[in-house]
Amino acid sequence: MSRNQRTIKKEVSISGIGLHTGVKSTVTFKPAPENYWIRFVRTDIKNCPEMIADINHVMDISRGTTLAQDGIQIHTVEHVLAAVAGLGIDNIIIEVNNIEPPVCDGSAIEFVRVLKQAEIIEQEAEQEILVIDKILTYTDPKNHVDIHIMPADSFQITFLIDYNKIPAIGTQYSTTYSLAEEFETDYAAARTFCTLSEIEGLKNRGLIKGGNVNNAVVFIDRHIEQSEVERIRELFGISSDISIGQRGTLNGVELRYYNEAVRHKVVDLIGDFALLGVPIQGHVIAARSGHAHNVNFVRKIRKEYEKVLISKKYQRGKVKGALLDISGIERILPHRYPFLMVDKVLDMVPGESVTAIKNVTVNEPFFQGHFPVRRVMPGVLVLESLAQAGGLMLLNTIEHPEKVLVYFTGLDEVRFRKPVIPGDQIRLEVQMIQFRMSMCKMRAVAYVNGEVVVEANMMASLVDL
Repeated sequence: MSRNQRTIKKEVSISGIGLHTGVKSTVTFKPAPENYWIRFVRTDIKNCPEMIADINHVMDISRGTTLAQDGIQIHTVEHVLAAVAGLGIDNIIIEVNNIEPPVCDGSAIEFVRVLKQAEIIEQEAEQEILVIDKILTYTDPKNHVDIHIMPADSFQITFLIDYNKIPAIGTQYSTTYSLAEEFETDYAAARTFCTLSEIEGLKNRGLIKGGNVNNAVVFIDRHIEQSEVERIRELFGISSDISIGQRGTLNGVELRYYNEAVRHKVVDLIGDFALLGVPIQGHVIAARSGHAHNVNFVRKIRKEYEKVLISKKYQRGKVKGALLDISGIERILPHRYPFLMVDKVLDMVPGESVTAIKNVTVNEPFFQGHFPVRRVMPGVLVLESLAQAGGLMLLNTIEHPEKVLVYFTGLDEVRFRKPVIPGDQIRLEVQMIQFRMSMCKMRAVAYVNGEVVVEANMMASLVDL
């Protein structure tokens, strides 16, 4: 499955109140360049950084999905993300002038409509798709939650919810086969829902300040005494007499789909899976899942496919037997010939470890002056190769590696074990020991033919350009 990247043609906005905070806010969607992905900006905060919508920026998943960066937060972004991802938009700037986007009617449909007014357009660059090639599972036995993903021809979702103790909801099931054909008509209008007992508890804790019967479906899960009517009317801002609909909804709210509850769960999952940072091709099968479980599963998928995502981000074309070749390395490191000392990356776990290769040839410029009769690679340049390999690992932990330099601040326990000569291939292995704030300590070892040639403990810091 391949396609070009997409953005929107013009700027559009929508306003309302936030579900949990009750603040008035406006969301403005703006076109974005290729390879930009989905990014949020708080326009009410001066010099607010762009907050990329990915799993690394998720701060809270207790009652929705909250993103954060540098102490700045944006609450309840899942419906906005669902609208963007459900319409297949890859690159977009989302400006919000408060801490939370508007809840609108509790679904994603109003965001969908305004985005369609902006006109979705194709860009020239091809969009990378993460293709699931094996079955992955996530389970939470205590809460009877299971999520699986398996290979498929497109992004598909099968979702089951089971509220047997609440007859108004019961057991519901839904399956999507094509978001392009089904999202807007069959899912986007499904509203967020909760039970009366649940919402009373949230209201009493000072949450869902913007929630009411116009932006959520409240299912009745207990008998309402006549003495409670006035308190419930005040709690939900209902001016008329309280009534119960045929399917057990507060104030007789009519459902938009016979299984609206499970369809909204599908919408939430679409928004949460956008946090993977790349469109996905695979079939998700979820039972009784919510935001926390969705996000935890996305973390697992991301970890499993971290190497694939790195390759897709930096590498143009597949490299046999390696993660990155020199062209991919040059997209991460600022070094260039004759001082780029890493030729190939074999394996990498960002922030944990890296294995790379440096091929030593007789044409290396330093051989002209360093023992030119009996050529020996300077040991400090083997250290430099290890340092650059460590830099590759570190720079893959941050959002904009092109805006940061890795400065090495110290060396300890350095040992030069064997000389390196032309024709040798150096295997560079670097392991993270400690990483706090922008400072780190790494253990680095260089091998030739399985024997240690140089080893050291290295200290480094990340510095903004």
